[in-house]
Amino acid sequence: MARDTDPTIQQHGHTLTLEGHWRAESLPSLTRALDAFRNDDALIIDASGIASLDTAGAWYLTRSIQVLEQHQTVSLVGLSANHAGLMELVASHGVHQSDIPHEEHPGFLEHIGRDTYSTANGYLAFLAFIGRLTMSSLRIALTPAQLRWSSVVKHIEEGGFDALPIVGLLTFLLGIVIAYQGGIALSTYGASIYTADFVGLAMVRELSPLITAIIVAGRTGSAYTAQIATMKVTEEIDALRTMGISPVEELALPKFFALLVALPLLTVFGDIMGLLGGMVMANSLLDVSFAIFVDRVTQTVSPTDVIVGVGKAPVFALMIAAVGCYQGFEVQAGAEQVGHQTTISVVQAIFLVLVTDALFSVVFSKLGI
Repeated sequence: MARDTDPTIQQHGHTLTLEGHWRAESLPSLTRALDAFRNDDALIIDASGIASLDTAGAWYLTRSIQVLEQHQTVSLVGLSANHAGLMELVASHGVHQSDIPHEEHPGFLEHIGRDTYSTANGYLAFLAFIGRLTMSSLRIALTPAQLRWSSVVKHIEEGGFDALPIVGLLTFLLGIVIAYQGGIALSTYGASIYTADFVGLAMVRELSPLITAIIVAGRTGSAYTAQIATMKVTEEIDALRTMGISPVEELALPKFFALLVALPLLTVFGDIMGLLGGMVMANSLLDVSFAIFVDRVTQTVSPTDVIVGVGKAPVFALMIAAVGCYQGFEVQAGAEQVGHQTTISVVQAIFLVLVTDALFSVVFSKLGI
């Protein structure tokens, strides 16, 4: 299907109407060559519909007209002053076909090399952004009055308080699923009472911090990217730089500190809701009373387990805030790129959260925690 930008040739009697972008990358999309419209009558070529013309397009038009003029009279009309000047320049310098830029078609190995180079540059740029964020955090730590605390409180409300319903519901349902799957297996051995131990340790140490971080990455991290990207597109960030205000300190730091506070609190809330879900399922399916469930959880889950689970949250918060803000600053122009960078932000944040959680598991295993 032809794009709106592709060059087109419309024939109306003895007149050919040229439209679209006559450029090197779009010329191959022509379904019929211009010099194929050859007849015995005088031909008029109306170029008023040409939106843009580069050297390749000018050379193509010049060559085609020269071919047509060998058989008939050709009149070129409607050409803008700029396009006419380019046509004259091409005709006067006798541009050869070898001088025309061709669309690049990299081979398989070159394609891999370019992707590798681009990915490596992306990671280096992300590390550089982490460095700027760290230096700004240290500077703000020495002068906390310069931090926009009102913005921090606002982001805590948006990223933490407003996320309570979705985090609570999902962790509650997750607790039900864990209790159901584990309880059914344990009941076959007459050990239904240990469902509380299973649910408690799984939710507090692993599942609640992980599922909460994934929810926040999809909800809050994407919002960070979309907000900063929109400001980048509307040139508000350039305006901040013009006024001598650092966009990282103005936009990224409040989000970072807010998530650093909100995510651990959300994780604790997720722990409670997950245990509540497991307790409801254990009571309804396995006849484990609420009192016994709570008693088993308090005996099994130690303060160290709680600290291990909640202790992951600040690291996850750093990953989510850094990725969300970085991808927002990476937008160059166009609303379409805002959506693209937001998608990348969510995928990268969840990927980093999962990798970090796996590393935590290995380290805690080695340390015997």
